Amino acid sequence: MLQQTLLSGIQPTNKLTLGNYLGAIKNWTKLQKDYDCYFLIVDLHSITLKYDPKDLLNNTLYTIAAYMASGIDPKRCKLIVQSHVPQHLELAWILTCNSYMGELKRMTQFKDKSARAGVSIPVGLFTYPVLMAADILLYQADVIPVGEDQRQHVELTRDIASRMNLFFEEEFFVMPSAFIPKVGARIMDLQKPTNKMSKSASQEGGAIYLTDSDKEISNKVKKATTDSGAVISYEEEKAGIKNLLEIQAAITGKSIEELVRSYEGKMYGHLKVETAEIVVAELKPVREKILQYMSDPSELLQVIKTSEEAARNRAEETMRKVRTKVGFLCNNK
Repeated sequence: MLQQTLLSGIQPTNKLTLGNYLGAIKNWTKLQKDYDCYFLIVDLHSITLKYDPKDLLNNTLYTIAAYMASGIDPKRCKLIVQSHVPQHLELAWILTCNSYMGELKRMTQFKDKSARAGVSIPVGLFTYPVLMAADILLYQADVIPVGEDQRQHVELTRDIASRMNLFFEEEFFVMPSAFIPKVGARIMDLQKPTNKMSKSASQEGGAIYLTDSDKEISNKVKKATTDSGAVISYEEEKAGIKNLLEIQAAITGKSIEELVRSYEGKMYGHLKVETAEIVVAELKPVREKILQYMSDPSELLQVIKTSEEAARNRAEETMRKVRTKVGFLCNNK
């Protein structure tokens, strides 16, 4: 039986957070053993809003370093810089011409981000879900690990794939499925625990970054917003406590029920101190490896080059067939 293809990616827009690590990368390290994996650094997506080109360049290398430092094996997986494979944009245009304004307007992330953008809404912000669909369909990916907030985009990809398959009069594109981990899929901001932890945290101390020092991590967790209660329980009304329990569960592998039982009769301070210790122990080796890779990026550049060749071959295999099917004059050798 052929291995299924798994694909996911992260924007290199800032330093990666504990949320990126627990919600995505840590799970990838487990999944890489069972799938043919393509892990993207989606730099094309990261230019939909204003950015600094120097930061983008540095963050692209940093993201590759973070993948490898976290345990992603470049000998087993393809680590791809999206802009290095031009077929992403070629397929995105073809899919754009087969997508509808109405379905893109319904995208929740577009509604949220465009509301913050005011009157000058970048076109890329509107169309980037189609580029995401191209990312997925280009490699004929079966499984897409995403957070709950990205599930809608995978559903859009399925709609576009179904439409194109009908146009091609055959089941050409694989129908991808979203994979959402049960624990750790949505780590929340430490200061605003009703919001997802973001790489661009609006409040200082809200996000833990992978290269934070032990002291910085400990201070951020100990200052995490909780509530005025005293009982450690897993409830929606206790967003801050719920978040700390989920962080522990995602790192230790223990169930939420087991963790809650272990804190019977204990105070919030105990939970914060122990969560800080667990996070520090988890991220310290990751931080050290990231800094090591970044001090001499030659290994990162070699990994990118090797993966790029494999990715282009896979992408071109898809595009040769797509070009023929949509009626382009081709010289497919």
